[in-house]
Amino acid sequence: MTSLRKLSVTFCMLFTVFYSLAQEQKGSISGTISNGNGNLLSFSTIYIDELKKGASADDLGKYMLEAIPAGTYTVTVSEIGHYSQKETVSLEAGQNLRLDFVLKENITALQTVEITGRKEKNYKNTSSFVGAKTEIALMDLPQAVSYATKELIADQGVMRIGDVVKNFSGVNQNTFYDDIIIRGFRVNGQSNTQLLNGLRTSTGFWKQPLTNYLERVEVLKGPASALFGNASPGGVLNRVTKKPLDEERHSLSFSTGSFNTLRTLADFTGPLSKDKSLLYRLNIGYENANSFRDLQFDKNIVIAPSVSFLPTDKTRVNFDLIYNSSKSRLDRGQSTFKNDLYSTPVSLSLSSANDYLDEETYIVTLALNHQFTDNFSFSASFIRTGYHEDLLEHRGANKYAVDGNGDDIVDLIAMQVFQRQRKRYIDNLSTFFNYKTQTGAVSHNLIFGYDYAQEELPAGSSQLQAGGYRNAANDGFINTYNPNNSSAYLLDANGNPVPNVAHYDLNNRIASQQLKDMSKYFYNAREFGPDFYNSNGVYIQDQLTWKQLKMLIGLRYDTYTDKLNYTTNEEKNVNQHAFLPRVGLTYSITNNINLYGTYVEGYNPQSAANMDPTLGGPFDPLTSKMVEFGGKSTWFDGKLDATLALYKIVQENTLYNVAGTDELEQIGEEESKGVEMDVTGRIFPNWSITASYAFNESSITKDADGNETGIQKPNTPKHQGNLWTRYNVKQGIFKDFGLGVGTNFVTERVLQQNSDQTIPGYTLMNAALYYQINKFSIQLNINNFTNKTHWVGGYDYIRLFPGSPRNYLLTVGYSF
Repeated sequence: MTSLRKLSVTFCMLFTVFYSLAQEQKGSISGTISNGNGNLLSFSTIYIDELKKGASADDLGKYMLEAIPAGTYTVTVSEIGHYSQKETVSLEAGQNLRLDFVLKENITALQTVEITGRKEKNYKNTSSFVGAKTEIALMDLPQAVSYATKELIADQGVMRIGDVVKNFSGVNQNTFYDDIIIRGFRVNGQSNTQLLNGLRTSTGFWKQPLTNYLERVEVLKGPASALFGNASPGGVLNRVTKKPLDEERHSLSFSTGSFNTLRTLADFTGPLSKDKSLLYRLNIGYENANSFRDLQFDKNIVIAPSVSFLPTDKTRVNFDLIYNSSKSRLDRGQSTFKNDLYSTPVSLSLSSANDYLDEETYIVTLALNHQFTDNFSFSASFIRTGYHEDLLEHRGANKYAVDGNGDDIVDLIAMQVFQRQRKRYIDNLSTFFNYKTQTGAVSHNLIFGYDYAQEELPAGSSQLQAGGYRNAANDGFINTYNPNNSSAYLLDANGNPVPNVAHYDLNNRIASQQLKDMSKYFYNAREFGPDFYNSNGVYIQDQLTWKQLKMLIGLRYDTYTDKLNYTTNEEKNVNQHAFLPRVGLTYSITNNINLYGTYVEGYNPQSAANMDPTLGGPFDPLTSKMVEFGGKSTWFDGKLDATLALYKIVQENTLYNVAGTDELEQIGEEESKGVEMDVTGRIFPNWSITASYAFNESSITKDADGNETGIQKPNTPKHQGNLWTRYNVKQGIFKDFGLGVGTNFVTERVLQQNSDQTIPGYTLMNAALYYQINKFSIQLNINNFTNKTHWVGGYDYIRLFPGSPRNYLLTVGYSF
C-alpha cells in the first residue's frame, strides 16, 4: 500500500507539472478596438476562426483572448456600422501578443433608421436619430438633447417616464398622467405628438407606460415640427425601444418594496441564425403594486418582442411589438380645504372602491432600410397604435359643493361619475431617401422625405356622465346650481340642493370612498366621435460639412385634414397647412468643443373639436419659433459629455380654459427663455454621473386682447436641477459593492392662469446600494429618504398631484 501511495503521489505531481508546463505554453492576444476618428468601440466582437473562440471588448474598447495554443490563426473583428477586419497572426508558445484594430466606418451598414441595438452599458449615449432623421452625433446636432439610458434608469430603480425626466434640464412633471412640461410647454401622451423610435404615436394619457422595454428616453428641445409635423414648441419626447443584439444576453430581475410592490422583468437577446442575419429580443414585464394614494393600484403586463433580419449588408428589416395590458384606477389627485394646501393628507383620493380603469395598448412597428449604393439609401417605417379604454370613475367636479345661497361648502367636494368606453387607432408612415454627395470641399447628407399620419376614433365610443344637482321632480339633474332659481332643484331639509352624486366629505374620507350604488344616479349620454384626421408632410433636409463647419438646413410642408361630423351627412373637412423652416450651424473649435446655433419654427393645428362655436371657437392654429445658441463638449477621452444651451421660444394662440366654464380662450402670446446645462458620462471607469440645471422664465406675455402681461405659466418652475452619481468599489473589503446618491429640486410653481394658488418648491434626496458577484446582483433603492412632502404638479387645490413619500425597492437580478 505504501508503494502504491508513493506511486499515486508521484503521478499527481507529474501531472501537475506537465499541466502547468502546458498552460505556460499557451499565449494570449489583447489590445484595443477603435474607429478612424480615434473613438474606442465598446463591446465589439473578436473571434478566432480556427478555434471557434471569441470574446467582446469592454466598454473602453479593450479585449483579451487567453489560453491560446501556439499556431497561426485568423482573428476577425466586427462591429455594427463598420467594415469587419481580419488579421492573420502567428503565436509562439507562451507569447502574449498585442494587437490593436482600427475599423473603418461602413456607410452601407450605418443605419438611417434605428434597427440594431446599442451595446454600451453606461449612462452615455453618443448619437441619436431624433434630431436629424438619420444617425447624427449629438456633438454635431445644432439643438439640445437630454437623454437617459437604460443603465441610468435601472440604477435609479424607476419604471415611469415621470421619474425618468427628472434627470433632464428644463423638463418636469405636470400631473400623475403621461403628462410633462418641456421648457414651459405641455406635452402629453394623448396629444399624438410623442414619438416611439422617431415615429408618432400615443399613449392612453391616464397612466404612464412602463420603461422596461426601452433602451433610452430622450427629449429633443424646442419645436420639432420641421422634422415630425405638428409638435409642442417646448420639445418632443422620444422613447427608443431595445433592439436585438448580435450576441447572447439574458437577464431576469425580481423587485419588491413599498406600497406592496411586486415586479418581475425579463430581457433576452441574441442571434437566431449562425450567420447572425436573424436577431431577436424579448422583453417581458409584470407589475402588481399599490400606492401611497388611497384605493390606487397598478397591474401591468408588458410583452415586447423584436426581430431584426439582416439578409445582406445592404438591407435590414426590423419588427417590433409592444403589448401592454393595464388594470388600475384613475387618480384625479388630492383635494384640500379651500386655500389650505396642508389641510388634508397627500394620500387622500376621491376614488370609490368600485372604480376601475382597464386599458389595452398595442404598438406594432415595421422598419426597412436598403442601401442601393454606398451613398444612396431608402428608409421606410410604419407604426400602428391601438388603444382601448374601459373606465368607471368617481371624480371631483373641479369645485366645492354649494349651499342654498350658492356659497361654497369648503369641506365638501362636488362630485361626478364617468362611465366611458372608447378606442383609438393611430397610423404613421415615414419614408425618406438619403443621399450623400460632395460638391468641391463641401460634403452633403441629403434627405428627401414623406410622412403620413392618421388617427381614428371609431363609432361606439361613448360616455355616461352623472353630476350636478337633482331637479325638483327628482327625475334628472342640472349641471350647476342657480340660487335665483332654487325652485327648479330638489332641496334638503336645510334648503341646500341635493347632489346627483353624493359630495365627497373631506372630514370623512373613509365613508366617501365606499362602494357606490351606480343605479341611484341620473345620467346624460355623450358621444366620443367618431373622429378622423390625417396629415401629409413632405420635407427636404441637408447636412453640409465644410472643414470645422456643419450646417443643417431643412424645409417641411404639412397639410392637416380634420373631418368634422365624421361619418354623418354633415361631414366636413377642416383643412390647415404650414411651411416650416429649420436652420442650424455647428462649428468645431477643437476636437472636443463645438459651438452651435439654430432657428426653427413650429406649428400645431387646432382639432375639429376646438372649432366648435359652443367652446368659443373656431380658433387659429398654434405657431411658434425658437432661437437657440449653445456649446457641446466631451472630456476624459470622450467619456463625459456636457451641453450648455441658451434659448428663447415664442408661441402664439395657446388655448386656456375660461374659469368656471367649459369654454376656451386663445392667448395672444407666450414666451419661454432660459439657460440649461447637462452633464452625462463617466469620470473614471467605476464612477458614473449625470447632472442637469435649468433656469426658465416662462410667462404669458400677451392676453387674449393683446395686452402686455407677465403672468407666470402654470407648473413651470424658474429653477430646477438634478444630480445622480454611482461609484463602484473595485478593491478592498467592499469590493463588488456600489453606492448611488442623487438629488433633484424644483422651485415654486403657479398652478393656474390668473390664480394666486401655488405649490412650494422641494428638494428630494435618493440613494441606492449595489452588490454584484459573478452573475448575481442585489440592489436597494431608497427614494425621498428625508420623507419630504411635495407636489409634482396640479391644476388647483382641488386637483393636486403629490409626490411619493419615503419608499424603497429591493431588486435581485441574474444575468446569463
